[in-house]
Amino acid sequence: MMWRDVISLIPTLEGRDSYGDETETDGDPREVFANKKSVRQSEFYQALAAGLKPEIVFEVREQEYQDEKKARYGETDYHIIRTFSRNGEILELVCSRYPMEG
Repeated sequence: MMWRDVISLIPTLEGRDSYGDETETDGDPREVFANKKSVRQSEFYQALAAGLKPEIVFEVREQEYQDEKKARYGETDYHIIRTFSRNGEILELVCSRYPMEG
């Protein structure tokens, strides 16, 4: 398979602030090869019914994904709203623009 794009997967680090409240911060981005795809119409409407707005899908090697919650493509950050394993080797990351609007 040809990999045409590069995305950054951004891990979320959990911790506590000086008041003891839980916090989340971005970890160091990690670049992986990917393929950018359009959101399928059925995927779009199913997600929209659940209050989500998928905008883009990236295919990555399943072994390279480590449960990150964010991805960056170019100058745009995305929230990974769903993952789907196609064949045990390729994983689809369904993404919406970050931050998600309520």
